[in-house]
Amino acid sequence: MTTLFISDLHLSPNNPDCIELAVNFLQEETKDIESLYILGDLFNTWLGDDIVPTAFNPLIRQLQRLHQSGIKTYLMVGNRDFIMGKDFAQQTGCELLPDDYVINLYGTETLLLHGDTLCIDDVSYQRFRCWSRTKLFRWFIYHIPTRYRQRISDKIKQKSHQQKQFKSTMIMDVNQAEVIRVMEQFKVNQLIHGHTHRPAIHQLEVNGKAANRIVLGDWDNEISYLKCDDQQYQLIDHRVAKNRLSTR
Repeated sequence: MTTLFISDLHLSPNNPDCIELAVNFLQEETKDIESLYILGDLFNTWLGDDIVPTAFNPLIRQLQRLHQSGIKTYLMVGNRDFIMGKDFAQQTGCELLPDDYVINLYGTETLLLHGDTLCIDDVSYQRFRCWSRTKLFRWFIYHIPTRYRQRISDKIKQKSHQQKQFKSTMIMDVNQAEVIRVMEQFKVNQLIHGHTHRPAIHQLEVNGKAANRIVLGDWDNEISYLKCDDQQYQLIDHRVAKNRLSTR
């Protein structure tokens, strides 16, 4: 059997082509799999489980079909759709995962993250992340009208876009020391994450042992996913040349 990993689709009602691409992917590439992991930023923005755009209905129905067919689907929030909660997960038949989650991937203990927590050099973002994940912030968002939620979301995205123009590429990438620290903390030699939009298979050393960091790609009108079985991992992305990793 096969396990698939995707992240950073950034689906938006304003881009129906990408929604259709995602639905087609879930129809065609999941026929012989046992599980699917969505590691954050499935949506470009999320205003609350009580406000789901009708443009996402085809995607929701397809996720429900996967669940009904017995395929286990796991959902992790990202930096764009972090307001997403249990109601949406239950509606789609997905299991909502915490920010860090360890699985046994064909015999290898593997840590799953969205990836934003590894970018510790981006101090302003980490500060925003801390307060935006509080119960008070979530309570506030769910108790204001839709139009105000949209304004807050627009301002956050605008400020983020402005800051990116002045931040260096290195600041917005993962901190290598933090990668190793986290992998040591969770006692794993394999890490899979998204967020940085830099798809690659990195080999490193953790606790004196060979380790892997697999970075999922974002979807820019083209699919990007990691396909795993008990023989190999394959990172399928048009930007990646060396995309296979043997598990033997």
